[in-house]
Parts: sequence; structure tokens; C-alpha cells
Amino acid sequence: MTESAQKSIREALRAAQAALTPAAGEEAARETRLFFCHVLGWDMARLIAHQNDIFPGECADALDAMLARRLAGEPLQYILGEWELMGLPFAVDARALIPRQDTETLVEAALARIRACGYRTALDLCCGTGCIGISLAKLSGVSVMLADISAAALALARENAAKNGVSASFVQTDLFSAIEERFDLIACNPPYLSEADMASLQREVRFEPALALYGGPDGLDFYRHIRAHYAKHLNPGGTLLLEVGAGQAGAVCSMFGNASDVLRDLNGVERVVRICC
Repeated sequence: MTESAQKSIREALRAAQAALTPAAGEEAARETRLFFCHVLGWDMARLIAHQNDIFPGECADALDAMLARRLAGEPLQYILGEWELMGLPFAVDARALIPRQDTETLVEAALARIRACGYRTALDLCCGTGCIGISLAKLSGVSVMLADISAAALALARENAAKNGVSASFVQTDLFSAIEERFDLIACNPPYLSEADMASLQREVRFEPALALYGGPDGLDFYRHIRAHYAKHLNPGGTLLLEVGAGQAGAVCSMFGNASDVLRDLNGVERVVRICC
């Protein structure tokens, strides 16, 4: 797209969208606009208002590099290097899973419990980017611990805590193995893909860390371990919130018994299992 330097932004957008369509499909227009905002340093409103301006030649190489990465299958979020959850910015890269809108269902449920019950402490287990715990701390003031088995993910979570002005504690641990504390609330989005899921991953998802995706042959290994150990880390009257994959809610509820119920995401999918003690 080196010739795009001689085009208007509108023309360059059209050409980039056409190039991106094989990788992004119906999302090509939106993704193209996001790439242009990134390389230009503009917000969406300015991009829309200035489409008749000439596309700056000095931005062409950066745009070409981003498009090449996307055409190779790399997720949009990793290329941009930042993504939002709950309106908050999070640095994202291959050290951790990309924050997804589905997880806002869990965060909103956690915020509701924090406010209704006056909770003061929370654990973000399998924290990845830290988006759950950091969102809870930022939006409610609760004291949070961020825990993950991956040192690289924890380093990213530290960056995101600083980015959002949040103070938190951090622990590298295989689930609860290095955690002694008790909490009012435990929130966890564990790996939950099965062997069959891993064998049929979308190309973009293959760029995300397998450690954060694979949940055992049936995808439920982490829920079994949490069921066996969570009670000694939850204060009386506390709440455990678990994100689950599509179709897993029934099996997870069966593990935890009558104390559990299910919350649906915006698409009507059973997304969060809530266990109240």
C-alpha cells in the first residue's frame, strides 16, 4: 500500500478494507478504521471528519505492517496492543488471553455482589491480563489479588494495574497452591477448551497462549480443582464467580450443587456460574 500516500484517507481506507477482507470478513471495515486511528493517532470522530485529507506518507509503512500481520491471522487486539474491558484500557499481547465482552458479564456480576454485600477483598484467579481484578478495583475500590501460573501473564497484569492506576497484590501460583488468604469474592475465567475445541481453533485464537485455553480432555479440569479447594479461601457469605464455555454451565453447576446459579451474557449464552456461600 505504499501508493496510499498519494491517496485521500477515504481512498486509502477503501483499499485497505479490500485487502483486509480475506482475513476479517464482515469485520474488515471496522478493523480497517481501527488500524487507521492507530497509525494516525486519531479518534474515530476525527477519522470520519477528515476522510478527504491526504493519507500521510509517513504512516504508510506502519499501516502496511499492521495489515500484513492481520492477513497472517494475528488477532486485531494483539496488533493494536490495547483493548478495552468495562471501558478501561488494557495492554494485550501474546502473554495472555485477549479480554472479551463475554467476561463483562462476570465483572458486572462481581460488582453487583461487592456493592450489595459490602465486600472488601477479591481474588482474580487465572488473571491473565488482570482485566477482571483491575476492573473490580478501579470501579469499586475493592482490594484485589491477581494470581496466575504464568510469570509472563503476571508481568502483563502488573503493567495493566499501573496503566489503570490500581494497587494490587500479585502471586504466581498453580490455582490455589501458593495462596493462603481468604477473600470475600473469588472471580475466575479459567482455561475451559476441550481437546476437541483445541483441535478446531479459529486461526486467530491459535495466537493466544495454549496454557490459558486448554482445560483438559472435556474442558472441565480447572472447575474440578476449584471445587475441591475454593471453600477454604472464601470468607463466610462470600461469592465464587466462574466464567464457563458455551454448553458447560450445567456440568459446572452439578459440581457445586444447589448453591449455584447461572447468568447469561448479552447473547443469551449461559456464561457465568455463581456460587454463594
